[in-house]
Amino acid sequence: MTATTRDGAEVPAAGQKPEKPTELHKQSWKYIGRKVLREFSEDQCTDQAAALTYYGVLALFPAILALVSILGLVGDPAKAVDTVLDTLRPLLSSDTLGTIEPVVQGLAQSQAAGFTLVVGLLGALWSASGYVGAFGRAMNRIYEIQEGRPFWKLRPLQLLITLVAIVSAALVLLMLVVSGDVAQAIGDQIGLGSTAVTVWNLAKWPVLFLFVLITVAVLYYATPNVKQPKFRWISVGAGVAIVVWVLVSIAFAFYVSNFGSYNKTYGSLAGVIVTLLWMWITNVALLFGAEIDSELERGRELQAGIPAEEELQLPARDTRGIKKAKEKEQADIERGRDIRERAEQEEAADEGSATARRSAGATTLSK
Repeated sequence: MTATTRDGAEVPAAGQKPEKPTELHKQSWKYIGRKVLREFSEDQCTDQAAALTYYGVLALFPAILALVSILGLVGDPAKAVDTVLDTLRPLLSSDTLGTIEPVVQGLAQSQAAGFTLVVGLLGALWSASGYVGAFGRAMNRIYEIQEGRPFWKLRPLQLLITLVAIVSAALVLLMLVVSGDVAQAIGDQIGLGSTAVTVWNLAKWPVLFLFVLITVAVLYYATPNVKQPKFRWISVGAGVAIVVWVLVSIAFAFYVSNFGSYNKTYGSLAGVIVTLLWMWITNVALLFGAEIDSELERGRELQAGIPAEEELQLPARDTRGIKKAKEKEQADIERGRDIRERAEQEEAADEGSATARRSAGATTLSK
């Protein structure tokens, strides 16, 4: 087996590393478990989740505008607004909805079409992609690598990922809306019986889970500056992240409904605080899942004889940015060294002048 490093190394050959989690030894699993908990703390994932929550709030309005635009392209914009707001109403506070509602309704009532609509959609995507960029930086920290992709290569990728996430959200919203009485009405219109509608109402939940899983898989695969061995539609980390997120969200909702005192403490801001906490929990779960995938990769590499105990040996997607950063850092070091050496020379010259003056004074006194 050939050891690899990130400096000019190739991806480890297929077959060297265990492909399935079941192929990992018991000792490897114990090591992975300890490393996940330790790295989650050392990478400051709770702080990273707070930063992602901030970027998520900044991306919320642009993402909703882009979502309404996409839904409006395939149907009535006014109905698209109602669909989005009806879905968000149980999740957001009345104050937050009161801020969002006039903005998205204004978008639906505008006569923008064609080029103007496309420009508006691109602008919303550009703003919403800030979250994807922040997620990529957190993933780079987890995978122990710097960002090396140039702007012209990285930014389009972030926009594409944002578009995939928003389209996935649009499909999820449509599936949530097409349920219950709405699903029954549509079924009656197209001639489907009640059995088919019942099957749809049950089957949509695994499909929704699949859409969420795909979105998380894309985030995990494409955002970090590392070449993954292959794209995994379902990774262990993604599955754990989603399950943990669902369970913790249910527990948090139960706590807020039955034991929380947010209304007494925060008053009208209670809904906003609860929403922010839920977003933070979501990001903590996502980063925890990413740590699991990262340490599983380390376990695979170690079991294959690859020296990954200090640093993961997945090659970088692009090293140009890393090389430029090192060159700039080296240039700063050299400039700093020049300043220090010049100061030392000036100090030595001053000491020499002072010594010469003292010698001259002593000679004068002796005469």
